[in-house]
Amino acid sequence: MKKSIIFFSATAAILLSSCYSNKETPVTFKTDEVQDAVNVKTKQVGARDVEQLVEFTANVQADVTNNIAPQQPARIRKIYTEVGRYVSKGDLLVELDDNSLAQKETSLAQQRLDFARTEELYKIGGVAKSTYENAKASLEISERQYENLVENTRLLAPSDGIVTARNYDAGDLYNGATPVLVVEKITPVKILLDVNEQYYKSVKVGMTISSISIDAYPGENFEGRVSIVYPTISNATRTFQIEVQIPNLKQRVRPGMFARVTLDFGAVNRVLVPDQAVVKQTGSGERFVYVVKNGVALHKSIEMGRRVGAEYEVISGIEAGDEVVVFGQTLLSDGRNVNILQ
Repeated sequence: MKKSIIFFSATAAILLSSCYSNKETPVTFKTDEVQDAVNVKTKQVGARDVEQLVEFTANVQADVTNNIAPQQPARIRKIYTEVGRYVSKGDLLVELDDNSLAQKETSLAQQRLDFARTEELYKIGGVAKSTYENAKASLEISERQYENLVENTRLLAPSDGIVTARNYDAGDLYNGATPVLVVEKITPVKILLDVNEQYYKSVKVGMTISSISIDAYPGENFEGRVSIVYPTISNATRTFQIEVQIPNLKQRVRPGMFARVTLDFGAVNRVLVPDQAVVKQTGSGERFVYVVKNGVALHKSIEMGRRVGAEYEVISGIEAGDEVVVFGQTLLSDGRNVNILQ
């Protein structure tokens, strides 16, 4: 019994001694630990003249698109052409039911005879001037109506072009929903481009475009010129539209083909930064570099231009002479101390 009491007392004494010891030497944590400098490699950036070649993409369009259709619903008697065929201005393309035309022709012939009699009577004083003028005006109206009816019964090609659509067959009733035929003028063809506002002063009507590629003809180059510069800039996109024409004398380029147009805006002095220095901000698309000044890495957002070999042109964000980090960026943050390796 005494041995048990002695063992308990000894154990309690050890526990009390341990608790007392912990109170005398509390555990401490470092809250403001100084970070070690990060080893990096840098390169001094410079500036040089960079050609401002900007590529735009768009679909080729016909210079003129004509929808061939009468003004009113009518029965189609005959279609004289087919999709893919080339037509010349004035060619007869579609003939419609001519019952109304025949009736109008008979009526107009009689009206001409009546007017001739009225005119003879007017010359000898047999009718009043007002009667004569009314008869003349009525005849002129009827002749214009007849001409319009002829135009809407025998549909002619308004210009040279190629038939790109046929929506009816002979015997169908034209209902006004779609044109009977579509004829597109493809000499020349045009390409509409949306150009950034910053280039507005650089684009002029008549400007030669020497680099146009068409995906349908890999490896070939086509030439064109700026035919229209639209005078307004979109508030939403900050772009303006231009029209580029390709002569297309051999008619190889067709509407709907995919084109890549490179515009040359001359040379501009730009800072160039190595591609390995550029970091992309995840989730935002922001591009930035780290510039080292006085042993400290500074985060610099940059506006990038085009790639030039193994470098990118920088429109804004850094200056010539800056030391940019090309190795060790993954360990950096804004304001971090660095050790530049040689």
